[in-house]
Amino acid sequence: MRQSRKLDHLKYSLALTDGPGDSGFADISLIHNCLPDLAWNQIDISSSIAGIPLHHPLIINAITGGADDVAEINKSIAKFAHLTNTAMAVGSQYAALEYTDVKYSYKVVRENNPHGTIFANLGAYATPEEAQLAVEMIDAQGIQIHLNVAQEIVMKEGDRDFSGYLSNISRIVDKVKVPVIVKEVGCGIAREQAMLLADTGIRAIDVGGTGGTNFIAIEAARSQATINPDILSWGIPTVISAVETKSVLPTQVDMMVSGGVRSALDVVKSLALGGIATGMATPIIRMLCEKDIDYAVKWFQNFLYEIQSYMLFLGASSIRTLAETPIVITGHSKDWLTARGIDITNYATYKKHG
Repeated sequence: MRQSRKLDHLKYSLALTDGPGDSGFADISLIHNCLPDLAWNQIDISSSIAGIPLHHPLIINAITGGADDVAEINKSIAKFAHLTNTAMAVGSQYAALEYTDVKYSYKVVRENNPHGTIFANLGAYATPEEAQLAVEMIDAQGIQIHLNVAQEIVMKEGDRDFSGYLSNISRIVDKVKVPVIVKEVGCGIAREQAMLLADTGIRAIDVGGTGGTNFIAIEAARSQATINPDILSWGIPTVISAVETKSVLPTQVDMMVSGGVRSALDVVKSLALGGIATGMATPIIRMLCEKDIDYAVKWFQNFLYEIQSYMLFLGASSIRTLAETPIVITGHSKDWLTARGIDITNYATYKKHG
């Protein structure tokens, strides 16, 4: 059952459109710097997350799990990650903990990307021992612990008990020997929960807001069920979730932004909001499935070129200084954040420019 579900996730992630929930990136305006005082070769697009170095701020987020038919796409993703120096996460490894015969479909990732940065992945229900096994399975540098309450509820065979997650995450942090990143899978994280998560000792939060691959819609398609449109669009838009989360995170906890990141401009906006890295999955997997790896690599190289171009336009020489450039937040994002008592004028006024 779990293996067939992972195949369905891949199939429907490619077949369905993003949304219907909005990411909010259209509410963010960057301010051009006509005097950047920078040369192209002075711009450094490298970053890090949870103390793990990144060649650039893009991370291939998890979307595929483990199954015979998924092994080949996992291999392709790993090869792509190797060729582009891109960190990546595998999909939930619970299938391999239940059925040892599918372990190889995860291990091919490390085999085809022997020196790359790879994140293990399990749900917040996993035991600390299972989390450590997941890390060891692929020699991972970190582990993503995912939160997907809405997806589980829509899934007929999904979990119905979400109690004890916070304390369990704390136990995982204490047990595993690598940094822990907690991520939502498309419904976002509000500041109240971000504060609670930060107190567990995790090293990073991936806000995973609405606007991208919609796992509620995927589960509805899998079961051929009719889902209330209000549930399909449930969640916090990515931009709003990023601002809420960043407003309460201590400096030792990094923020990663994902959920509808579809362009280099979305990446730069995410970083200007205070993200240290951004996550993307479906666009890359679509390139690999519908084109080929050479095409995908060339597309991605241009994608990174565009990121560096926007950084030059903003006068930002690094990912850290990009977070110091002023931005303007308007529209629904402004209305929401103002109602929540978050002072967004700081984003437009207190940062360096020129």
